[in-house]
Amino acid sequence: MSPAPSVPATYGRTADALGFHDHIAELVQHREELLRLDRKRGNGKVATPWGQSQSSEIYADGVVFHSTASHGGFKLDRAHNARMPAAIRVAGGWYEEDAEWAKVATGFPDLFTAYERRHAEKTLRDYYPNCWETIHDRFLAPGESVENDRRLFAEKHRHDWVVVSAIRSRDNPGITDCIARLGGRRDEGRERRFQVPSDEYVAGRFGFIIDEARHLEV
Repeated sequence: MSPAPSVPATYGRTADALGFHDHIAELVQHREELLRLDRKRGNGKVATPWGQSQSSEIYADGVVFHSTASHGGFKLDRAHNARMPAAIRVAGGWYEEDAEWAKVATGFPDLFTAYERRHAEKTLRDYYPNCWETIHDRFLAPGESVENDRRLFAEKHRHDWVVVSAIRSRDNPGITDCIARLGGRRDEGRERRFQVPSDEYVAGRFGFIIDEARHLEV
């Protein structure tokens, strides 16, 4: 999600008509709050970590979002960056748009809509679980954070062979050819190849676990 004010109406999924109604109501509130925030377009070009900015948006004096041809993010001036909670402060004051924008929304919630704050909380929880735990003073449970769950998966399966690449076999119908590495670590030098029945192979959230007793090594 981009923190820019034009949050797409298609962001997120709804399970039913009631959920869709709530989603639309939230977007309407989001638009109304954007008008009250009255963000301004910036002037001039700025050198960013992602190249020359092509446009900018002023959230407050000293809090500016810059867009480039390929990426973008927030720049906080020295005073605002010093006010950021230490757990989420980025040295230099540049916060990229994919995930670090959520740190800015956490540090300066009054500059964001309720819709943006909700997605910022989820983004921080998913991708910076240690920061989230420090800010909220509690530990995350399994299932509450993508990165935390990834770490738990890696710890649990560090001695298992986890598929890192798979393709349907051309020579053996009904078989998926798999390349697995220990713990699913791509920096692990050794790899092994296995054949897995295609009706059994489901990549899963973090990878498919090879059963060495059943899956044929080739």
